[in-house]
Amino acid sequence: MCPRRNSARRIYDSSRSPQRGFALVSAIFLLVVLAALGAFMVTLSTVQNVTSTQDLQGSRAYQAARAGIEWGAYQVRTPEHTNLPTGQAPYICPTAATTLNHLAGSLAGFSVQVLCVETTYGEGGNTIAVYQLTSTATLGTVGSTNYVERQLSAAISTCRAAGVPCPE
Repeated sequence: MCPRRNSARRIYDSSRSPQRGFALVSAIFLLVVLAALGAFMVTLSTVQNVTSTQDLQGSRAYQAARAGIEWGAYQVRTPEHTNLPTGQAPYICPTAATTLNHLAGSLAGFSVQVLCVETTYGEGGNTIAVYQLTSTATLGTVGSTNYVERQLSAAISTCRAAGVPCPE
């Protein structure tokens, strides 16, 4: 009887052995797939966060460049609304590029460079001056992932007749 029991066990054991390990292979496969999906989700989340930050910085750079245009327009237009001393030029267009580094609030850290080019034309007895303002706002180091730059341009024209503003 003993030999029979051993042979029965062998038959029984040999019939189950092909199914052994199937659950382990399936579990390992599922773990690998879930780990890959988790890694993909982390990467996607990181990229989304970086993109959102860059978009926000781009908007801030635009506002910093716009502040540069406003500063340049103020420099050009302010004398128009004041009583000028004798001999003072009616408009001031900085001859060299001017760097504004003193922005505050959410624009702190941006460097804004404003360039003004003046072109004057004569029309009848009037002098027409066109001021081309270019403002470039930058933050960060060129080539780095946190670098952002925006550039805006604006043209302002003025009319003077014999040294006083033209009638509208």
